[in-house]
Amino acid sequence: MKQVNVNTTHLNLVIPGRRKDVLSTQKRDKVMKIIALVLTYSFIVLMALIVIFPFFYMIIGSFMLEEDVISGKLWPTTGSFFENIHYNYTETLKRFDYFKYVGNTLIVGVSTTAGCLFITILSAFAFSRLHFKGREVLFTIFLATMMIPGEMMVITNYITMNNLGLIPIKGQTAIQAFTVMILPFLSSVFYIYLLRQNFLQIPNELYFSSKVDGKSDWQYLWKVMVPLAAPTLITITILSLIGSWNAYVWPNTAVKNDNYWLISVAMRGTALEIEDPLQPQVFKIQNSWTMVASTLTVLPLLILFIIFRKYIMKGTGRAGIKG
Repeated sequence: MKQVNVNTTHLNLVIPGRRKDVLSTQKRDKVMKIIALVLTYSFIVLMALIVIFPFFYMIIGSFMLEEDVISGKLWPTTGSFFENIHYNYTETLKRFDYFKYVGNTLIVGVSTTAGCLFITILSAFAFSRLHFKGREVLFTIFLATMMIPGEMMVITNYITMNNLGLIPIKGQTAIQAFTVMILPFLSSVFYIYLLRQNFLQIPNELYFSSKVDGKSDWQYLWKVMVPLAAPTLITITILSLIGSWNAYVWPNTAVKNDNYWLISVAMRGTALEIEDPLQPQVFKIQNSWTMVASTLTVLPLLILFIIFRKYIMKGTGRAGIKG
């Protein structure tokens, strides 16, 4: 009998009536995948436009005259583009003491952030490394307070600060004004939780090694734990500064002297109002100037976020990992 050699390296399994079904299924899956990608990116783009539009209109509004802003235009149609910019920004900075209010905001922001960092580091170390009775229960109670909106504490804080003599009816001094804006925000449960989760990731072997080297808990905290948690601490610093910069409800309630207003409160003052030529003694706010003040207020935060965005993402991301 003659022997037949068959090459099996390129054999294809053919099932009658099924090849067409497989090809049609692959084609359908490919089409569905393309449709899903188109819908996903369309949704992302739509949401991005919704988020970006207020910022876009704020910046464009600062380039428009008042009549264009009131009429709802999306682009300057009255006057020259560069003349509008010069007029709006010059008039706004002339009437609105921008640098004074920025200085007040920086004083409050830096002081609050420095005190908050110190308290947060000590609290996070206690809840992560020190073993004492009732630690977990106490920390759970701390976390429960995060469910209480900050606005609900305004009345309690106001009564407390007033009893301390920091909110006089008249003649509020600089020390009183800055103290009343700083004290209620020297601690944050969220920041303590964020840093505690980061401290828990540090191996216990480092602690035992430091003890062998004769280091105290205080030295171990500042020379080992704090440097290792630097990304999270940078995140807390940035978020605290942003929170102080954007604060409105409490500074507006507690500060009676407009010389010590934060920039967010000053924008709601009378500096950007002008007398109505058709109604004497009636003042109305200039929306175009408000757009300029808003742009100048947001710009430092935007620059800060662009520079330190990777630290914010890294710090918050590491806090959610334990092990």
